[in-house]
Amino acid sequence: MCLGVPGKIVETYEKGGLHMARVDFGGIFREACLDYVPEAKVGEYCIIHVGFAISVLSESEAMETLELLRQIGGIEEELGPEPTP
Repeated sequence: MCLGVPGKIVETYEKGGLHMARVDFGGIFREACLDYVPEAKVGEYCIIHVGFAISVLSESEAMETLELLRQIGGIEEELGPEPTP
């Protein structure tokens, strides 16, 4: 199953002409494209789906969603193993 998972933007940068971010999913960091939500800023939360930020949401909405995902055990499955550097 593919879910959109809330993550906190910790860094933004350009890569290959795309607006990118390093996103924190509770200690697991992934890269995501911000081109669909150009208004997103460092410190904000976004829903990330298959490597793309698709919407900005409040911290309280993000925390509520993350807690629900933890309760159903879906967050680890969705994020997969940590990539090897």
